[in-house]
Amino acid sequence: MLKFSKAQIYQEGRKLVTAYREDELQLSADVLVIGGGPAAAWAAWSAASQGAKVIIVDKGFLGTSGAAAASGNGIMAPSPENWEKVGAERYRVGKNLAKLRWIERVIETTWLSLPLVESWGYRFPKEDGESVRQSYYGPEYMRVLRKNLLRVGVQILDQSPALELLLADDGSVAGARGVQRQHHRSYTVRAGAVVLANGGCAFLSKALGCNTNTGDGLLMAVEAGGELSSMEASNHYAISTAFNATVTRGVPFGWASYSDEAGNDLGGYVNGRRDPSFLPNALLKGSVYARLDRATPEVKAVIEKSHFIAFLPYKKAGIDPYTERVPVTLVLEGTVRGTGGIRIVDDNCATKVPGLYAAGDAASREFLAGLASGGGGPNAAWAISTGQWAGAGAAAFAKSLGAHPHERIARPAGQVGLRSSSPSSETFDNEAIVHGVQAQMFPLEKNYLRSEQGLLDSLAKLEKLWQQVKGNPKQDTVRDVEFSRRAAALTAVARWAYFSALNREETRSEHIRVDYPETDPNQCYYQATGGLDKLWVRRDWITDAPTKQPVISNKTTSSVSNL
Repeated sequence: MLKFSKAQIYQEGRKLVTAYREDELQLSADVLVIGGGPAAAWAAWSAASQGAKVIIVDKGFLGTSGAAAASGNGIMAPSPENWEKVGAERYRVGKNLAKLRWIERVIETTWLSLPLVESWGYRFPKEDGESVRQSYYGPEYMRVLRKNLLRVGVQILDQSPALELLLADDGSVAGARGVQRQHHRSYTVRAGAVVLANGGCAFLSKALGCNTNTGDGLLMAVEAGGELSSMEASNHYAISTAFNATVTRGVPFGWASYSDEAGNDLGGYVNGRRDPSFLPNALLKGSVYARLDRATPEVKAVIEKSHFIAFLPYKKAGIDPYTERVPVTLVLEGTVRGTGGIRIVDDNCATKVPGLYAAGDAASREFLAGLASGGGGPNAAWAISTGQWAGAGAAAFAKSLGAHPHERIARPAGQVGLRSSSPSSETFDNEAIVHGVQAQMFPLEKNYLRSEQGLLDSLAKLEKLWQQVKGNPKQDTVRDVEFSRRAAALTAVARWAYFSALNREETRSEHIRVDYPETDPNQCYYQATGGLDKLWVRRDWITDAPTKQPVISNKTTSSVSNL
């Protein structure tokens, strides 16, 4: 078991830095991809296709970890004759914050990419002899992607969470450091460019496949000098059975009847479609039960095949969901099916930091969805397309550095959860920090129905947690190092989410402010955010109106921490 003794910690100014060990794994590559889902796999393949030497590191086992590998999923990949229609509908859902050009790029790239998956060995269903590429079975899809990465020479490090980026003297990204659980050691990968594709943040809510999504990439990006965007759209909740609150596949519930404890019908539909605001508001009043009695035999056959995992809890419990009522609840999926993430600044998914790229759920999906959820088919298409764009962009950047980009002098950028300036030897409690963050992020009355006072109250509590994670992290084992960093990332993401929510004074899509219940047509901007100790928000206006210049918010963390 890995131990970091006091002798292995040295003083650098007033900052404690975990020393490099003799048994640390040292590797180099042109492009390092961090993550293990579809976006990461596509990024690694894309970079390798450009002739780059690629290493990919994953917190779990690439192919089985993450939200995509846990079940099936639709893909936004209409045939060309439907591109205009689907694009227009996606733009409408974005409520003037999506960008039609990006929607069109995503649709086209995804449609052109799926035959590749088939050529790599994935078997899409066929109708009249033609492949129907509208969805995938997650485990098989990820197995094929992994097999293809190995075929093209990508080196995969499983069970190897990345914890911090490396920065060259000019501020560009030069690789990353992390730990290998199974080998009980740390590792360093020097690289010409890095793609962050390690997912969003679901705050360890146990949503299926999402407990690897703890916001690590967002924290690493900000520490390196990057920015986030649309973090107010970080509060997506998904329906699940209450007796097994982990499987968050909502499609079957589109054919449910809802009732209260006494069996009274609660409605829940508008014009024949499930009202997304119904369940949160109903749960705030009391228990809600669902029965899938609206499903016809034809519907049953389709949803049981395409969303089979949603029916496993019923089968294990011996429940017939079509005739029996079951209690339901909402599980926070945060930015995974929300929108917020790392701000991208060009068509290659580059970030503000030279050499750093973002893809999939780690990136902000505002161009695709505005502040609405892109969950399901749109996010699957986003992963395929942005993964490729980021991988190609990273390969080109690495090539521009010359023959030996990995030989640049670099320093680790990680701070909270890894290093401390505290003179105390006492370490902070990782689990207590996590529970403290969840206490502010999980409740519907805090995160779904937001208000200025509620957000200020939560931010004040999160600020206290932030001060704790700035202290000494526990580092006796590799798991200690990982969990200390995870606690810091969860706290950081929660602060960015609520600070952005505080500064958008309107209700728009996922972001609901009970004190500003209307959508303001004048607030047609994205909110960039960042900062570690001092948070900031900037309005990036979408229109070119001369009176709408970028504005830095005058709300500061000092107004929060002093409460």
